[in-house]
Amino acid sequence: MNHFDYNSPVNIKSFLEENSMAMQKKFGQNFLINEAARKRIASCLPLEKGSLVWEVGPGLGCMTELFLEAGACVRVFEIDKGFIKSLKKIFAQEIENGSLVISEGDVLKNWKKEYALLSEDQKKNIFLAGNLPYNIAATFIASTIEENIAFKKCVFTVQKEVAERMCAKPSDKNYSAFSVLCSRLYDVKTEFEIGPANFWPRPNVSSKTSVLQKIENPPECEPKLFVKLVHALFSSRRKTILNNIKGLLPPDTDAKAFLTEAGTEPSLRAENLSAEDFASLSMALSKIIKNAG
Repeated sequence: MNHFDYNSPVNIKSFLEENSMAMQKKFGQNFLINEAARKRIASCLPLEKGSLVWEVGPGLGCMTELFLEAGACVRVFEIDKGFIKSLKKIFAQEIENGSLVISEGDVLKNWKKEYALLSEDQKKNIFLAGNLPYNIAATFIASTIEENIAFKKCVFTVQKEVAERMCAKPSDKNYSAFSVLCSRLYDVKTEFEIGPANFWPRPNVSSKTSVLQKIENPPECEPKLFVKLVHALFSSRRKTILNNIKGLLPPDTDAKAFLTEAGTEPSLRAENLSAEDFASLSMALSKIIKNAG
């Protein structure tokens, strides 16, 4: 690969200017300029020669480089045309030999198509990585949960508050719909914090690296209904489950009787329920909807 100095803001800025590129705030672009932090993130994935890595939002490829050096086969999902052009220049050799593939465009629109092309063995062994803005992280993970798909292991660098939501437990102040979605298929842990000075441009907030380890036997549920239920019950956090679930039930259904029969206390709020509770409730909801139809 063509050597690129990812540690130098001056070098990055010059490269961007020479290639008539501008930072896109809407894509949440910040470069991680601390080499030790990048290596620490990469070490969270047990990569070996032939490992399959999907990376979302590679930018200029500072993490891509480390995954390739570990011998992995990497597919990156990049939406920015300038970065796509740059990746093709920096990693021309790796693209030519097939160790790096670029999926151009919005990952939210592309990932299912690329996933469908994989063998069953490949699907079970994908590592996922990304330095993700909150909106992409939450939407992307929700879309995979809807399809009942879990990656072997994920490492995400996200805003500190997002990382804290990802690993929050029931009744924690940071517990949210995002927490539930992550915890249904993954054991989520926050590994370490990365301060603003480690990025260029320097963001206003700290980041944290979170590791999501696939759960081998997740709670059974109706995946699409599970996601819909989670969002519905968290839509008005201060309202009880009894109030928030009514819109999902068939007409004329007694919501209190349904919840009681499903083994869920009607006076609880969404923040009191675990992913297992939501999964169980989604199964009961699916049953009553089918019977009503």
